[in-house]
Order: sequence, then C-alpha cells, then structure tokens
Amino acid sequence: MSTFDKREDAYENKFVHDETLRFKATARRDKLLALWAAEKLGRADAQAYVAEVIAASIEETGDEDVFRKIRGDFDAAGVGQSDHQIRRTMDALLTRAVAEIKTTG
Repeated sequence: MSTFDKREDAYENKFVHDETLRFKATARRDKLLALWAAEKLGRADAQAYVAEVIAASIEETGDEDVFRKIRGDFDAAGVGQSDHQIRRTMDALLTRAVAEIKTTG
C-alpha cells in the first residue's frame, strides 16, 4: 500500500468517525431537547414526548424538522419561548451532547 493509499484511507476513516459522532450527538441532543421542552410544556409523559420529537427528527435532513416540532408545540401550549431561545438551547445541548459522547464513547 502506497503512502497515498494510506493517506486516503486515513481521510476516509476520519470522515466515517466524524459522521458517526455527528449522528450520535444529534440524536442525543434531540433527546435532551425533548426533555427540556417537555418540562416547559408541563408534560408528565416526558419519554413519550421524546419519542414524538425523535419521530419528527426523521422527516428531513437537518434541524428544521425538530425546531418546527418544538416551536409548534410551544405555540399550541402558549409557552413563551422565542425562536432564538429555542435555537440557542439546541446549540447548547448539541455542545453538551458532543462533550458527553467524547467522554463516555
């Protein structure tokens, strides 16, 4: 195997690792976000709400499907959270999720 082939394999392995980390972190973030939102919504069935948010997260690529789910539920329940507050929480929870995954694996 040439040096070029080894370098190519290293880049491919790093890409796979990064994508796996991103997937795990996003999934963990969505769970943490759902728990946060369930508390704001006063839902006693937090785990059921987590399942609803996870189901919404597979509608499309990216974060907009999750944001729309939370925004819609907050609006329907009269919860006073701005779009900025929701997105800021999403960002903070993603940072926390990445840190947790790097720590625990």
